Amino acid sequence: FRGDATSAQDLLATIAASTLTMATLVLSITIVALQLASQQLSPRVMRTFLRDTGTKVALGVFLATTVYALLVLRQVLPESDERPEFVPGVAVSVAFGLTLAALGSFVYYLNHVAHSIRAVHIMEAVAAETRGAIRDLAFDGEVLGPAEWPDRPADAVISSERPPGALVGVDENDLVFLAERHGARIRLLVHVGDYIPSGMPLAEVWSDRGPVTVTGDEVLRHVGLGRERTMRQDVAFGFRQLVDMAEKALSPAINDPTTAVQAIDRIHDLLRRLALRPDPPGVYRDGTGTPRLTVPIHGWDELVHLSFDEIRQYGGGALQVQRRLRDVIDDLRTVVADPSRVAALEAQRGLLDRAAAERFTEPEDLTRAGAPSPAPKH
Repeated sequence: FRGDATSAQDLLATIAASTLTMATLVLSITIVALQLASQQLSPRVMRTFLRDTGTKVALGVFLATTVYALLVLRQVLPESDERPEFVPGVAVSVAFGLTLAALGSFVYYLNHVAHSIRAVHIMEAVAAETRGAIRDLAFDGEVLGPAEWPDRPADAVISSERPPGALVGVDENDLVFLAERHGARIRLLVHVGDYIPSGMPLAEVWSDRGPVTVTGDEVLRHVGLGRERTMRQDVAFGFRQLVDMAEKALSPAINDPTTAVQAIDRIHDLLRRLALRPDPPGVYRDGTGTPRLTVPIHGWDELVHLSFDEIRQYGGGALQVQRRLRDVIDDLRTVVADPSRVAALEAQRGLLDRAAAERFTEPEDLTRAGAPSPAPKH
């Protein structure tokens, strides 16, 4: 920059004002996107936008440019009787470069937010996070043997004395170490993701040697509570969000069964991944193999009910939803690792058949839905 002080001041003031305006526009667009996603999909998907890296980067570039331009503006000194003119030419040129970067960020943000509010993008983001949570599950390990856990009532019950909140995480390794150090066994009573009111029983404790010495504060130190569920250890929360999106699409206000089918597609993929693996045992042992901690786990049957029941009730009268649910069940029946899991799928197939018989009065509709035709009346 080779202009005088007045030109530099005008340029820096314009840069600061324009980038601040763009930052305000970005915030406005983000709020509108949050409202649309909340109304058309589910309030629980707002967390996807709040953690979006693209929005944070764009907003950060705008605000950084504004702050930088204001700081440089303070250093520009016009000529006076007391001091000579001072113009930090390099700093002003950097401010101009940041302005170009801000304009590029703004173009990127417009394209980014246009794709981010699409239902399929949000579904895939939820499904990807759920796939990561499934990979982190401890599928290996042994279930409890017949005599590996005390068969008497618990020696102590630990209640949550914290403010109410959702159980968002459990530090299994530290709880195992705590139980081993005190010669105790700990059984958590609530699933990760459950809401825990103040004073609710959280864990039961058995002592292997005399009175229980484990305190509630020690156990609660290794249990995390939050305002809302997360998917760090809560696979069922991913299914819940996808089911919510399917239900919202099937509501009379939106009536979009194609979006519901897109959600079912992601549920199908997640169930297929779980179908190939056994249920996590939820048992954690110390170095000697002694079980020290048990944590309740959402098993196959629970996740199948979560995936199908509500969608069937809301979308039982939509042909493509009926067909897609049947395709999912038929495919899962061929890949489940444990034959005992087929019973839950067969039950869902029977419920689909009854829902189709109630909703569709024409034999042609039943055929297109994949349901058996009703028996002829004599």
